[in-house]
Amino acid sequence: MPIPPRSTPLAVGDIAPDFTLQDQNRKDWKLSDAVRKGDVVLSVIPFAFTGVCGTEMGCISKDAATWQGKGATVVGLCCDSPFANNAWAAKEGYTHTILSDLHREVAKGYGIHWPEMNVAQRATILIGKSADGVGRVKFIQTRPPGQAMDWSGVLGML
Repeated sequence: MPIPPRSTPLAVGDIAPDFTLQDQNRKDWKLSDAVRKGDVVLSVIPFAFTGVCGTEMGCISKDAATWQGKGATVVGLCCDSPFANNAWAAKEGYTHTILSDLHREVAKGYGIHWPEMNVAQRATILIGKSADGVGRVKFIQTRPPGQAMDWSGVLGML
């Protein structure tokens, strides 16, 4: 079922709409399955093969053991195809999951769509399982083009 579009980003405490997207290997990845295991950090980027996006994805792969040690799953979410994401991950040596939001369903449903470019805004969203069993936003930050995430701040929230 598609996520209804929003005109503003999700806020802390909001239910994170569930979704299923293909990863760079064309395997389905479902948010609710990941949230059952622990916190999920979505690193949302507009495009593969770009400077700041590559820096963020490189940091995620480099620090994978740290994230796992905190019980978190970190995934990239990019508006490119699974094929482009796969080529990018192979070229750069990324070892983490990169989801393809090719149809902008999550970008629009999470209120982070950048209509002028028809891509997602750069964003970081921390989603955790709440007492009622659903994934809820624990942290969200959107950033202008060219501004990377301070990953140490996100790690400190886990």
